[in-house]
Amino acid sequence: MKEVKQAIQDDYSEDFAWCYGCGRMNETGLHLRTGWEGEQTVTIYTPRSEHMALPGFVYGGLLASLIDCHGTGSAALALHRKNGHEPGDEVEPPRFVTASLHVDYKKPTPLDGPLKAIGTVEEIHPKKWRVQTSVYAGDVCCATGEVVAVVMPDTFLKA
Repeated sequence: MKEVKQAIQDDYSEDFAWCYGCGRMNETGLHLRTGWEGEQTVTIYTPRSEHMALPGFVYGGLLASLIDCHGTGSAALALHRKNGHEPGDEVEPPRFVTASLHVDYKKPTPLDGPLKAIGTVEEIHPKKWRVQTSVYAGDVCCATGEVVAVVMPDTFLKA
């Protein structure tokens, strides 16, 4: 897979599509997009020059952002599917926020090509999901992470 064709983030309402990592409404954001690849979730992103830590290598914060937004998007995909829907069904999907984020950096991550985050989702409570993610540059696993995501509380809907 070279790109995500049906991303859960495409179905988020405009009111909640502003995240720097995955919000399509944020002009300067990363515009991360998460979809299904079989029973796993996938996000593909090509780092830009401003994501450099050292010449030729990606800044670790970008990897953390990728794992974070991939995790919340994956949880949304899983609950949406559990509710009988898929991206593009014209049914607004559930939104998740991050309860915890853990990242392990395995190898230096090259800046010169696409990164692919692959996730496995586990429901641990009706409103809480765990997503294990591995980030690859080509065939090399550069980082792994875990996100515990919770359904966005109603209090987020009030200014």
